[in-house]
Amino acid sequence: MARSVEPDAVFAAVAEEAGNVFAVGYTVVSRYDADGTALVVGGWAAADPGRPLLLGLRLKPEGRNMHAIVYRTRQPARIDNYSEASGAFAETARDWGFRSAVGVPINVEDRLWGVMIVGSLTVPLPEDTEERLANFTELIATAIANAQARAALSASRARLVTAADSARRRIERDLHDGAQQQLVSLALRLRETQAVAGPVGGDLGGRLEELAKGLGDVLTDLREIARGIHPAGLAEGGLAPALRTLAARSAIPVDLDFEPDGRFPEPIETAVYYAVAEALTNAAKHSAAAVVEVGLRASETELRIRVRDDGRGGADPADGSGLVGLQDRIEALGGRLSLHSPPGVGTQLDICLPLTVANDSSIG
Repeated sequence: MARSVEPDAVFAAVAEEAGNVFAVGYTVVSRYDADGTALVVGGWAAADPGRPLLLGLRLKPEGRNMHAIVYRTRQPARIDNYSEASGAFAETARDWGFRSAVGVPINVEDRLWGVMIVGSLTVPLPEDTEERLANFTELIATAIANAQARAALSASRARLVTAADSARRRIERDLHDGAQQQLVSLALRLRETQAVAGPVGGDLGGRLEELAKGLGDVLTDLREIARGIHPAGLAEGGLAPALRTLAARSAIPVDLDFEPDGRFPEPIETAVYYAVAEALTNAAKHSAAAVVEVGLRASETELRIRVRDDGRGGADPADGSGLVGLQDRIEALGGRLSLHSPPGVGTQLDICLPLTVANDSSIG
Protein backbone atom coordinates (compact mmCIF):
# COMPACT_ATOMS: atom_id res chain seq x y z
CA MET A 1 0.00 0.00 0.00
CA ALA A 2 2.79 2.43 0.85
CA ARG A 3 4.19 2.02 -2.63
CA SER A 4 0.99 2.53 -4.59
CA VAL A 5 -1.28 5.15 -2.97
CA GLU A 6 -1.06 8.75 -1.86
CA PRO A 7 0.33 9.56 1.62
CA ASP A 8 -3.00 10.72 3.06
CA ALA A 9 -4.49 7.27 2.49
CA VAL A 10 -1.42 5.68 4.07
CA PHE A 11 -1.67 7.96 7.11
CA ALA A 12 -5.25 6.89 7.74
CA ALA A 13 -4.73 3.17 7.13
CA VAL A 14 -1.49 2.87 9.10
CA ALA A 15 -2.90 4.94 11.96
CA GLU A 16 -5.94 2.69 12.21
CA GLU A 17 -3.83 -0.48 12.11
CA ALA A 18 -1.51 0.85 14.81
CA GLY A 19 -4.46 1.87 16.96
CA ASN A 20 -5.92 -1.61 16.78
CA VAL A 21 -2.58 -3.36 17.34
CA PHE A 22 -1.74 -1.32 20.43
CA ALA A 23 -5.36 -1.12 21.66
CA VAL A 24 -5.09 2.63 22.29
CA GLY A 25 -7.60 5.47 22.18
CA TYR A 26 -5.84 7.57 19.53
CA THR A 27 -3.14 7.38 16.90
CA VAL A 28 -1.75 10.71 15.64
CA VAL A 29 0.43 11.41 12.60
CA SER A 30 1.91 14.92 12.52
CA ARG A 31 4.29 16.77 10.21
CA TYR A 32 6.94 19.27 11.33
CA ASP A 33 6.92 22.33 9.08
CA ALA A 34 9.61 24.88 8.27
CA ASP A 35 7.83 27.57 10.31
CA GLY A 36 8.50 25.64 13.51
CA THR A 37 4.99 24.27 13.94
CA ALA A 38 3.61 20.74 13.91
CA LEU A 39 0.52 19.91 11.85
CA VAL A 40 -1.75 16.91 12.51
CA VAL A 41 -2.09 15.33 9.04
CA GLY A 42 -3.55 11.93 9.91
CA GLY A 43 -4.80 9.78 12.68
CA TRP A 44 -7.34 7.39 14.10
CA ALA A 45 -9.65 7.36 17.10
CA ALA A 46 -11.24 4.42 18.88
CA ALA A 47 -14.97 3.80 18.48
CA ASP A 48 -15.89 6.00 21.46
CA PRO A 49 -12.78 8.02 22.39
CA GLY A 50 -14.59 10.91 24.03
CA ARG A 51 -13.54 13.62 21.58
CA PRO A 52 -12.88 13.59 17.82
CA LEU A 53 -9.34 13.82 16.49
CA LEU A 54 -8.67 17.31 15.10
CA LEU A 55 -7.02 16.83 11.72
CA GLY A 56 -5.41 20.08 10.61
CA LEU A 57 -4.55 21.14 14.17
CA ARG A 58 -1.35 23.21 14.06
CA LEU A 59 0.58 24.10 17.21
CA LYS A 60 4.12 24.89 18.34
CA PRO A 61 5.96 21.78 19.58
CA GLU A 62 6.91 23.34 22.89
CA GLY A 63 6.92 22.12 26.48
CA ARG A 64 6.96 18.49 27.57
CA ASN A 65 4.77 16.44 25.24
CA MET A 66 5.29 13.89 22.47
CA HIS A 67 5.44 16.43 19.65
CA ALA A 68 7.97 18.59 21.48
CA ILE A 69 10.24 15.83 22.81
CA VAL A 70 10.57 14.04 19.46
CA TYR A 71 11.09 17.39 17.70
CA ARG A 72 13.96 18.26 20.05
CA THR A 73 15.64 14.85 20.37
CA ARG A 74 14.87 13.24 16.98
CA GLN A 75 14.47 10.04 19.03
CA PRO A 76 11.55 7.85 20.18
CA ALA A 77 10.01 9.06 23.43
CA ARG A 78 7.32 8.20 25.95
CA ILE A 79 5.33 9.88 28.70
CA ASP A 80 3.76 7.44 31.14
CA ASN A 81 1.82 10.08 33.07
CA TYR A 82 0.33 12.84 30.92
CA SER A 83 -0.83 14.79 33.92
CA GLU A 84 2.78 15.95 34.20
CA ALA A 85 3.04 16.95 30.50
CA SER A 86 3.09 20.60 29.45
CA GLY A 87 2.63 22.79 26.38
CA ALA A 88 -0.25 23.34 23.96
CA PHE A 89 -0.10 19.81 22.56
CA ALA A 90 -0.20 18.41 26.13
CA GLU A 91 -3.37 20.37 26.87
CA THR A 92 -4.97 19.03 23.70
CA ALA A 93 -3.87 15.47 24.51
CA ARG A 94 -5.32 15.67 28.01
CA ASP A 95 -8.53 17.01 26.50
CA TRP A 96 -8.60 13.90 24.32
CA GLY A 97 -8.09 11.80 27.47
CA PHE A 98 -4.44 10.78 27.15
CA ARG A 99 -3.07 8.99 30.23
CA SER A 100 0.18 7.96 28.54
CA ALA A 101 1.74 8.09 25.06
CA VAL A 102 4.65 6.91 22.93
CA GLY A 103 6.00 8.82 19.95
CA VAL A 104 8.41 7.71 17.20
CA PRO A 105 10.01 10.05 14.63
CA ILE A 106 9.18 9.70 10.95
CA ASN A 107 12.44 10.16 9.04
CA VAL A 108 12.42 10.63 5.28
CA GLU A 109 15.82 10.43 3.60
CA ASP A 110 17.61 11.04 6.91
CA ARG A 111 15.52 14.13 7.62
CA LEU A 112 12.99 14.46 10.43
CA TRP A 113 9.65 14.74 8.68
CA GLY A 114 7.20 14.21 11.51
CA VAL A 115 6.07 12.01 14.37
CA MET A 116 3.65 9.15 14.95
CA ILE A 117 2.06 8.95 18.37
CA VAL A 118 -0.11 6.34 20.08
CA GLY A 119 -2.04 7.58 23.09
CA SER A 120 -3.47 5.32 25.77
CA LEU A 121 -6.58 6.39 27.68
CA THR A 122 -5.91 3.92 30.50
CA VAL A 123 -2.58 2.31 31.45
CA PRO A 124 1.01 3.04 30.35
CA LEU A 125 2.00 1.38 27.10
CA PRO A 126 4.25 -1.75 27.03
CA GLU A 127 8.02 -1.31 27.03
CA ASP A 128 8.44 -2.56 23.46
CA THR A 129 5.96 -0.06 22.02
CA GLU A 130 8.65 2.24 20.62
CA GLU A 131 10.31 -0.58 18.69
CA ARG A 132 7.04 -1.96 17.34
CA LEU A 133 5.71 1.48 16.41
CA ALA A 134 8.86 2.12 14.34
CA ASN A 135 7.64 -0.54 11.88
CA PHE A 136 4.57 1.59 11.20
CA THR A 137 6.57 4.80 10.73
CA GLU A 138 8.68 3.04 8.11
CA LEU A 139 5.54 2.49 6.03
CA ILE A 140 4.67 6.17 6.27
CA ALA A 141 8.22 7.22 5.41
CA THR A 142 8.16 4.97 2.34
CA ALA A 143 4.89 6.46 1.14
CA ILE A 144 6.17 10.02 1.65
CA ALA A 145 9.47 9.33 -0.10
CA ASN A 146 7.67 7.78 -3.07
CA ALA A 147 5.21 10.66 -3.26
CA GLN A 148 8.07 13.15 -3.19
CA ALA A 149 9.83 11.24 -5.97
CA ARG A 150 6.66 11.23 -8.08
CA ALA A 151 6.16 14.95 -7.46
CA ALA A 152 9.77 15.68 -8.40
CA LEU A 153 9.44 13.60 -11.58
CA SER A 154 6.22 15.39 -12.56
CA ALA A 155 7.82 18.77 -11.92
CA SER A 156 10.85 17.79 -14.00
CA ARG A 157 8.66 16.64 -16.90
CA ALA A 158 6.64 19.84 -16.69
CA ARG A 159 9.84 21.91 -16.82
CA LEU A 160 10.98 19.99 -19.91
CA VAL A 161 7.64 20.62 -21.64
CA THR A 162 7.78 24.31 -20.72
CA ALA A 163 11.36 24.60 -21.97
CA ALA A 164 10.46 22.89 -25.24
CA ASP A 165 7.47 25.19 -25.75
CA SER A 166 9.64 28.24 -25.01
CA ALA A 167 12.14 27.04 -27.62
CA ARG A 168 9.31 26.55 -30.12
CA ARG A 169 8.09 30.11 -29.52
CA ARG A 170 11.60 31.48 -29.93
CA ILE A 171 12.12 29.62 -33.22
CA GLU A 172 8.74 30.79 -34.47
CA ARG A 173 9.62 34.41 -33.63
CA ASP A 174 13.04 34.06 -35.25
CA LEU A 175 11.49 32.69 -38.44
CA HIS A 176 8.86 35.43 -38.46
CA ASP A 177 11.24 38.29 -37.74
CA GLY A 178 14.14 36.89 -39.78
CA ALA A 179 13.79 34.61 -42.80
CA GLN A 180 10.09 35.26 -43.30
CA GLN A 181 10.48 39.04 -43.35
CA GLN A 182 13.46 38.78 -45.69
CA LEU A 183 11.43 36.66 -48.09
CA VAL A 184 8.56 39.15 -47.97
CA SER A 185 11.01 41.96 -48.69
CA LEU A 186 12.56 40.07 -51.61
CA ALA A 187 9.13 39.28 -53.07
CA LEU A 188 8.11 42.94 -52.86
CA ARG A 189 11.36 44.11 -54.50
CA LEU A 190 10.90 41.58 -57.27
CA ARG A 191 7.35 42.81 -57.93
CA GLU A 192 8.64 46.41 -57.91
CA THR A 193 11.32 45.48 -60.40
CA GLN A 194 8.71 43.86 -62.64
CA ALA A 195 6.56 46.99 -62.42
CA VAL A 196 9.46 49.30 -63.25
CA ALA A 197 10.63 47.13 -66.13
CA GLY A 198 7.16 46.94 -67.60
CA PRO A 199 6.06 44.12 -69.89
CA VAL A 200 9.02 41.88 -70.65
CA GLY A 201 8.70 39.29 -73.35
CA GLY A 202 10.47 36.07 -74.01
CA ASP A 203 12.28 33.92 -71.47
CA LEU A 204 13.11 36.86 -69.17
CA GLY A 205 9.47 37.64 -68.43
CA GLY A 206 8.71 34.00 -67.76
CA ARG A 207 11.74 33.69 -65.51
CA LEU A 208 10.78 36.73 -63.46
CA GLU A 209 7.25 35.43 -63.03
CA GLU A 210 8.63 32.01 -62.08
CA LEU A 211 10.88 33.61 -59.45
CA ALA A 212 7.98 35.60 -58.01
CA LYS A 213 5.81 32.47 -57.78
CA GLY A 214 8.68 30.50 -56.26
CA LEU A 215 9.23 33.13 -53.58
CA GLY A 216 5.52 33.12 -52.81
CA ASP A 217 5.46 29.33 -52.48
CA VAL A 218 8.53 29.33 -50.20
CA LEU A 219 6.96 32.03 -48.05
CA THR A 220 3.74 30.00 -47.74
CA ASP A 221 5.71 26.88 -46.80
CA LEU A 222 7.75 28.80 -44.24
CA ARG A 223 4.58 30.18 -42.66
CA GLU A 224 3.19 26.66 -42.39
CA ILE A 225 6.44 25.43 -40.82
CA ALA A 226 6.40 28.29 -38.31
CA ARG A 227 2.76 27.59 -37.48
CA GLY A 228 3.60 23.92 -36.91
CA ILE A 229 6.50 24.78 -34.64
CA HIS A 230 4.36 27.07 -32.49
CA PRO A 231 1.14 28.81 -33.53
CA ALA A 232 1.62 32.54 -33.05
CA GLY A 233 -2.14 33.07 -32.86
CA LEU A 234 -2.35 30.88 -29.77
CA ALA A 235 -0.39 33.31 -27.62
CA GLU A 236 -2.10 36.35 -29.12
CA GLY A 237 -5.75 35.29 -29.20
CA GLY A 238 -5.98 32.26 -26.98
CA LEU A 239 -7.20 28.73 -27.42
CA ALA A 240 -10.61 29.36 -29.00
CA PRO A 241 -9.47 31.29 -32.09
CA ALA A 242 -6.46 28.98 -32.50
CA LEU A 243 -8.75 25.93 -32.55
CA ARG A 244 -11.11 27.67 -34.96
CA THR A 245 -8.15 28.16 -37.28
CA LEU A 246 -7.28 24.47 -36.96
CA ALA A 247 -10.88 23.54 -37.73
CA ALA A 248 -10.95 25.80 -40.79
CA ARG A 249 -7.80 24.15 -42.16
CA SER A 250 -8.98 20.60 -41.42
CA ALA A 251 -9.58 18.28 -44.37
CA ILE A 252 -12.65 16.94 -42.51
CA PRO A 253 -15.50 19.19 -41.30
CA VAL A 254 -15.10 20.01 -37.61
CA ASP A 255 -17.91 20.73 -35.15
CA LEU A 256 -16.49 22.93 -32.36
CA ASP A 257 -18.21 23.25 -28.98
CA PHE A 258 -16.55 25.53 -26.38
CA GLU A 259 -17.84 26.11 -22.85
CA PRO A 260 -16.61 28.57 -21.75
CA ASP A 261 -14.81 30.46 -24.50
CA GLY A 262 -12.04 31.97 -22.35
CA ARG A 263 -8.31 31.92 -21.58
CA PHE A 264 -6.43 29.23 -19.68
CA PRO A 265 -2.83 28.92 -18.41
CA GLU A 266 -0.39 28.97 -21.31
CA PRO A 267 0.93 25.38 -20.85
CA ILE A 268 -2.67 24.12 -20.80
CA GLU A 269 -3.60 26.00 -23.97
CA THR A 270 -0.49 24.74 -25.75
CA ALA A 271 -1.16 21.13 -24.73
CA VAL A 272 -4.79 21.31 -25.86
CA TYR A 273 -3.83 22.90 -29.18
CA TYR A 274 -1.34 20.18 -30.04
CA ALA A 275 -3.72 17.46 -28.83
CA VAL A 276 -6.51 18.68 -31.11
CA ALA A 277 -4.06 19.25 -33.98
CA GLU A 278 -2.76 15.68 -33.64
CA ALA A 279 -6.27 14.25 -33.44
CA LEU A 280 -7.43 16.16 -36.54
CA THR A 281 -4.33 15.11 -38.47
CA ASN A 282 -4.86 11.45 -37.55
CA ALA A 283 -8.53 11.66 -38.47
CA ALA A 284 -7.71 13.11 -41.89
CA LYS A 285 -5.05 10.47 -42.55
CA HIS A 286 -6.63 7.32 -41.20
CA SER A 287 -10.28 7.59 -40.17
CA ALA A 288 -12.27 8.21 -43.40
CA ALA A 289 -14.64 10.14 -41.11
CA ALA A 290 -17.40 12.47 -42.30
CA VAL A 291 -17.14 14.81 -39.30
CA VAL A 292 -15.01 15.39 -36.20
CA GLU A 293 -16.50 16.79 -32.98
CA VAL A 294 -14.27 18.82 -30.66
CA GLY A 295 -15.67 19.76 -27.25
CA LEU A 296 -14.18 21.66 -24.30
CA ARG A 297 -15.68 21.87 -20.82
CA ALA A 298 -14.06 23.76 -17.95
CA SER A 299 -14.70 23.85 -14.22
CA GLU A 300 -12.82 25.73 -11.53
CA THR A 301 -10.34 22.88 -11.20
CA GLU A 302 -10.02 21.13 -14.55
CA LEU A 303 -10.41 21.34 -18.31
CA ARG A 304 -11.88 18.40 -20.23
CA ILE A 305 -11.37 17.94 -23.96
CA ARG A 306 -13.08 15.39 -26.19
CA VAL A 307 -12.28 14.80 -29.85
CA ARG A 308 -14.57 12.28 -31.52
CA ASP A 309 -14.96 11.17 -35.13
CA ASP A 310 -17.37 8.82 -36.93
CA GLY A 311 -14.67 7.03 -38.91
CA ARG A 312 -13.42 3.49 -39.15
CA GLY A 313 -11.80 3.37 -35.68
CA GLY A 314 -9.02 0.94 -34.80
CA ALA A 315 -6.52 3.65 -33.81
CA ASP A 316 -3.46 2.34 -31.97
CA PRO A 317 -1.05 4.67 -30.08
CA ALA A 318 1.79 2.29 -30.95
CA ASP A 319 1.49 2.90 -34.69
CA GLY A 320 3.54 6.08 -34.64
CA SER A 321 0.58 8.47 -34.69
CA GLY A 322 2.16 10.84 -32.19
CA LEU A 323 -0.22 9.92 -29.36
CA VAL A 324 2.62 8.60 -27.20
CA GLY A 325 4.40 11.95 -27.20
CA LEU A 326 1.08 13.67 -26.68
CA GLN A 327 0.37 11.50 -23.64
CA ASP A 328 3.78 12.42 -22.19
CA ARG A 329 2.93 16.10 -22.59
CA ILE A 330 -0.49 15.69 -20.93
CA GLU A 331 0.87 13.64 -18.03
CA ALA A 332 3.69 16.12 -17.48
CA LEU A 333 0.99 18.68 -16.67
CA GLY A 334 -0.71 16.30 -14.25
CA GLY A 335 -3.40 15.35 -16.75
CA ARG A 336 -4.87 12.14 -18.11
CA LEU A 337 -5.39 10.94 -21.68
CA SER A 338 -7.52 8.03 -22.83
CA LEU A 339 -8.23 6.67 -26.30
CA HIS A 340 -11.30 4.62 -27.27
CA SER A 341 -11.23 3.41 -30.86
CA PRO A 342 -13.09 0.14 -31.51
CA PRO A 343 -12.94 -0.95 -35.17
CA GLY A 344 -15.88 0.27 -37.22
CA VAL A 345 -17.23 2.62 -34.54
CA GLY A 346 -14.97 5.66 -34.66
CA THR A 347 -12.32 7.16 -32.41
CA GLN A 348 -12.72 9.16 -29.22
CA LEU A 349 -9.88 10.95 -27.47
CA ASP A 350 -10.54 12.22 -23.93
CA ILE A 351 -8.17 14.52 -22.06
CA CYS A 352 -8.46 15.96 -18.56
CA LEU A 353 -6.05 18.69 -17.46
CA PRO A 354 -5.91 20.31 -13.99
CA LEU A 355 -6.32 24.08 -13.89
CA THR A 356 -5.10 24.44 -10.29
CA VAL A 357 -1.63 23.81 -8.90
CA ALA A 358 -1.69 20.66 -6.80
CA ASN A 359 -1.14 21.25 -3.13
CA ASP A 360 1.75 18.99 -2.21
CA SER A 361 2.12 20.23 1.37
CA SER A 362 1.28 16.80 2.73
CA ILE A 363 4.55 15.45 1.39
CA GLY A 364 6.76 18.49 1.88
